[in-house]
Amino acid sequence: MAQTITLLKSAYLRGRCCRHKVLCPLLGRLLSDSMSKLYSSYRRPGSQPEKKTSWQNVDFSFKKGIDILKTQLSMLKGETEDYLKGPEGRPFSHYLLEQTKVLWEFRSQEDLNKWVISSDVEIGGKSEVYLKLGRNNQAALLYGTLNTEVPRDGETKYSGYCSMRAKPPVGSFNRKKYYDWTNFNSLYLRVRGDGRPWMVNIYTDPYFSHHKDDLYNYFMFTRGGPYWEEIKIPFSKFFLSSRGRVQDSQHPIWLDKVSTLGFTIGDKVDGPFQLEIDFIGLLNDRAHTEEFAYEMYEKS
Repeated sequence: MAQTITLLKSAYLRGRCCRHKVLCPLLGRLLSDSMSKLYSSYRRPGSQPEKKTSWQNVDFSFKKGIDILKTQLSMLKGETEDYLKGPEGRPFSHYLLEQTKVLWEFRSQEDLNKWVISSDVEIGGKSEVYLKLGRNNQAALLYGTLNTEVPRDGETKYSGYCSMRAKPPVGSFNRKKYYDWTNFNSLYLRVRGDGRPWMVNIYTDPYFSHHKDDLYNYFMFTRGGPYWEEIKIPFSKFFLSSRGRVQDSQHPIWLDKVSTLGFTIGDKVDGPFQLEIDFIGLLNDRAHTEEFAYEMYEKS
């Protein structure tokens, strides 16, 4: 009798797991916001916990679920067609011979919607950041005010940053997708700044969960003035950091697992800032032969 009850319990749990695996891709869009809150462990000191649980905020609409399912199936069909054609839906010969590529350009509000802005307001700071189209809708204008005043919560020690980051690519049924930049060796940008330094951040997919805060950084110095400047940053110059600290163990970027790219200002100077971005692209500079600019220690 005891063995029978055990078998029934295991079958019931296995059935629940299977249903969970089937329903999660279908309800991924509906549950994305609630699940992100569920797995978010950070709460600003002094703030009150949420009274409602995450599952109570989910909208279980059958019609909405059918519409999302149709959209996801359409995306899956397009991805399958592109895969049969070649890399990124192009012939393989074109993909291999490509020397330049524009990743992001800013000509409409739809282009701006692909990016997310954030600041130290998330930790109780007072910096402000905004993003809008520039003059004649020919560039993105990132502007705001930096404030290094530390929030009085008894825990935060540093403040004063603003950032802009591209939304990571998502495939059908909320699957993770990545950029493959292995055919290129440099990042190429056309920007116009106010003379303040920025940090360019590249995020890659972590192979282990404890690497989720790792990212690759390099500096971008703007000269100010009325003229645009074109900046080329080789990928070999990017260094590995985690939670704002440069790591002793360095290694090149995994260019086949790039999830997103971003910009951060945090030069500890209070006051207004602005950065105009015309486009962000990739370049294969054959004159650049450096593989990695930093010393790599042998692991014993």
